[in-house]
Amino acid sequence: MTDRVVKLSIRSLFLWAVMSIATVSLVISAGLSMYTQVKSYRQEIELSIVTLAKLIGQSSANSLIENNAIYLEEQLNNLAFADQILNVHIYKSLESYQSLDTKVVSFASYNKAGEYLIASKENQLADLASSPQFISENDFLEVSERIYDQKTGGVLGWIYIRMSADSFNKLVGESFLLTLSAMCVLLLLSFLLAVRFQRMVTSPIERLADFLQRTSRQRDYSARIENSSIRELDILSDSVNVMLVRIQEYMQKQRQAEEQHRRLNASLEEMVNQRTMALKSANQELIQTLEKLHQFQRQIVQNEKMASLGDMVAGVAHEVNTPIGLGVTASTMMLDRIAVIEKDFENKTLKASAMKRFLEESNENLNIIYRNLNRAAELISSFKQVAVDQSSESNRTFCFAQLVNEILLSLQPRLKKLKHNINVNCDPTLCVETKAGPINQILINLIMNSVIHGFENIEKGEIDIIAELATPEKFKLVYRDNGKGIPDDIRKRIFDPFVTTKRGQGGSGLGMHLVYNLVTQALNGSITLTSEEGQGVEFVIIFPIASAKSV
Repeated sequence: MTDRVVKLSIRSLFLWAVMSIATVSLVISAGLSMYTQVKSYRQEIELSIVTLAKLIGQSSANSLIENNAIYLEEQLNNLAFADQILNVHIYKSLESYQSLDTKVVSFASYNKAGEYLIASKENQLADLASSPQFISENDFLEVSERIYDQKTGGVLGWIYIRMSADSFNKLVGESFLLTLSAMCVLLLLSFLLAVRFQRMVTSPIERLADFLQRTSRQRDYSARIENSSIRELDILSDSVNVMLVRIQEYMQKQRQAEEQHRRLNASLEEMVNQRTMALKSANQELIQTLEKLHQFQRQIVQNEKMASLGDMVAGVAHEVNTPIGLGVTASTMMLDRIAVIEKDFENKTLKASAMKRFLEESNENLNIIYRNLNRAAELISSFKQVAVDQSSESNRTFCFAQLVNEILLSLQPRLKKLKHNINVNCDPTLCVETKAGPINQILINLIMNSVIHGFENIEKGEIDIIAELATPEKFKLVYRDNGKGIPDDIRKRIFDPFVTTKRGQGGSGLGMHLVYNLVTQALNGSITLTSEEGQGVEFVIIFPIASAKSV
């Protein structure tokens, strides 16, 4: 048994909305008004007690100077006519009048008849002097003021006044009752106005609802609703009339379509066969298109490999030109020096010092030629091994640390102008048997991704390459950098083809897709990514190996 859903009417919602807004507005305005009035009453009574304290204090100054307590108490008894004054204490300073913080003793006092005597306030005079204080539990107001000598300006003593707050409480109560009465009257008026306005709104809506129900039962779509005096409901009535016109037109077209359908029913089977053949043809074209798309994608991935290899060739060629150029320069210098020595020898003017200098220069030039030719040979050897690995997917046994060094050497032309550090953490004696080509391509793509994307606008970045055996049959390669990381919207699709943040700037979006294919297909392994924007990236690659040993 389902629960019955309680639905509210527009009438109820209108009344609730108007009354809620009116109530909240009145409560806020009444609260602000009450707060302002109470604050004003409080300031007024505080000002009156402070003024009274100053007046009584000044009139008591002569009595304190003359030490005439009896006369002062007679003067204070005149305060019996002030109903609000409950207690008045006069305290006299014992020390120099020039000091503000002197010890005081009780000098004279006044206590209203019928009131309890209060204890001495000697220790509270300084606190009460800052501002009047309300004693809420007894409805009293207390204040103290210093009594100054008009001639010398010294402090003669203190005056303490305790005043009833009944007048303040009475004013607050009367203000509260007046505000509450006004709120009730205004809420009643708001309710009456809301009832009148909701009738003006709901009556045309009820007429519109009755019209729609009657039209739905009778299916008389030629009927039209009359306009109302409310603009919004008038717009709604026009919209209903337009809907009825379109329904009427639709019904006519539906009858015509049914008639046409009956006429075409005989040729339906032929039409179905034609559609079936067209669908088969479209499916065949779609399959061919998908095959071409896969071929195109494989070709693009292959082009990406060759482009990477081409960049490496250009970089290594440029790097090899430097040592070869130095060797050519050194050999040219040697040929020039040999020609000079040969001429001096034929002319029999060759000196021992010149021969000695020639031998020293020859030794230096030969060392330059040897070092640069050896450097060129190392570069070519490393490039040759990297190029062979990239074009081959067969297993071979190699030292993993040496493979990483060869990759970094082949990338040296592109990395030497940058200040990024690449740290390799791998056992230099660890040799594994697996496919070197995919590993080569994976590391090149990851390093160039960090340089191009991760270290964009970063002058000096850090790259860590950690290699170790996860198990005797599996190898674990961890690659991380401290670059700017990968945004959330890109990270979820990082291994999809054509996903790049350098669209239109030379980025193809195939680098990470190629890495994923090499790990999962060529190496039969797995790759996981951990990255947060601004926190760098970490790739963990695990793949099986044929064997591993330490040399």
